[in-house]
Amino acid sequence: MDPEILYTRKERAGVAWAEVTLNRPEKGNALTLSMLDQLETITAVIRSDLGVRAVVLRGSGRYFCTGGDITAWGSLSPQEMGRDWILRGIEVLSQIAALPQPVIAAITGHALGGGLELALAADLRIGIGEARFGMPEVALGMIAGWGGVRRLAETVGVARARQLTLLGVPITAQQALEWGLLTALADDAPALEEQLDHWLERLLANAPIAMAQTKGLLATMHQDLRHAHASAAAHATATEDCREGVRAFLEKRKPVFQNR
Repeated sequence: MDPEILYTRKERAGVAWAEVTLNRPEKGNALTLSMLDQLETITAVIRSDLGVRAVVLRGSGRYFCTGGDITAWGSLSPQEMGRDWILRGIEVLSQIAALPQPVIAAITGHALGGGLELALAADLRIGIGEARFGMPEVALGMIAGWGGVRRLAETVGVARARQLTLLGVPITAQQALEWGLLTALADDAPALEEQLDHWLERLLANAPIAMAQTKGLLATMHQDLRHAHASAAAHATATEDCREGVRAFLEKRKPVFQNR
């Protein structure tokens, strides 16, 4: 069986960068607890490797990441949801965001739910025109619990974050660029690779300590709201609406919410 997360260390002119690829294309690269564990291990390797100057996050196949695998969290109790799923995801994504190296999300397919939260943990995001970006959790009676609501609001503004999270309707790549959710937009995958190469050339030439210090200053904007997110997600999981949303998803039908 192929590993669900691929890690590659690449070099150019004696300077290295890391590429991390979600490798579960048959499931839209949906994240499981095992994948979160693998991401944490890889992140620790990258953090300790002083030779790595930048990080690229990718998804294999048609999607960047379709979020957290509903089969991984759909049957969890509220307590398990908060403790084992939400806090775990927040911890891993926070470790990615806190890497001293700049992180680029190279998005050649849809980034939805937890997948968009993962992309928001990166410093720079480039996507292709066909990609869509959204947080559809409310349609399942759930919320985006891995810190993405706050990161989204910091990135695109509160009003636009409300639109994306309350309507639950994805936006186009062009709209994501106009909102500032994407740093750059490419016509297709080859054009994305060309832009990515330009960014890597620039980042690999920059002073790594200065970039790390700059990231540290920007990180001071974030308060520790992990437990607030976990509590909110646990509350959502405890509702009948969430149970109905999960059942409807698995049964491939439209959910009927009762506001309880």
